[in-house]
Amino acid sequence: MNRIDFTFAGQQLTALGSGALWWAERNLLCVSDLHLGKSERIARRGGPALPPYDSRETLTRLATDLTHTGATTVICLGDSFDDLDASSALAREDRLQITTLQAGKRWIWIEGNHDPGPVEMGGTHLSEWISSDLVFRHIAREDGRGEISGHYHPKVSLTARGCSITRPAFLLDQARLILPAYGAYTGGLRSSEITLTNIMAPDAMAILTGAKPQLIPMPR
Repeated sequence: MNRIDFTFAGQQLTALGSGALWWAERNLLCVSDLHLGKSERIARRGGPALPPYDSRETLTRLATDLTHTGATTVICLGDSFDDLDASSALAREDRLQITTLQAGKRWIWIEGNHDPGPVEMGGTHLSEWISSDLVFRHIAREDGRGEISGHYHPKVSLTARGCSITRPAFLLDQARLILPAYGAYTGGLRSSEITLTNIMAPDAMAILTGAKPQLIPMPR
């Protein structure tokens, strides 16, 4: 499995190349910003018609991570659906796959700004969840410590040998860990944007996702 192991708030964690976070001691998999139903929401609001396969692709990747890790607890770190109507508009096959993935697992939906209310699916709905010294919430707080969040969809752009690449990335410092967006149709905010440079410490690191994850100083 493509992965980078690291220590955060005294806990041993693993960043997977898919963009998921694995906490082996708790047998816990955490993903953020699935934005399920995004193509349907865009079309519903009069936007361009996109191929309606984003939810299927995202859920298939999640199924693969669950199989590889054997996770028994799953945390979806907010904005799991693209808006409040997206969950009810999901294709029957996608809803069935979510039900199948939830079977036998503790499943926690953290509320996000796109999906602030409960959705009609199994699992527990919380504003945040705390375990050991870690706090799981959707949006980072200024005073956050041991905080794991999402929301910003961080990406990193690099230039090597005359070629520029951009990858979703985890951002990490002593106080907080921000996960990349896991959804197939999600955009991203470059780590050099002031929103992220202001919230992350000067010595923050970035873990680039992909087939070969990389740990580098966070580009600013």
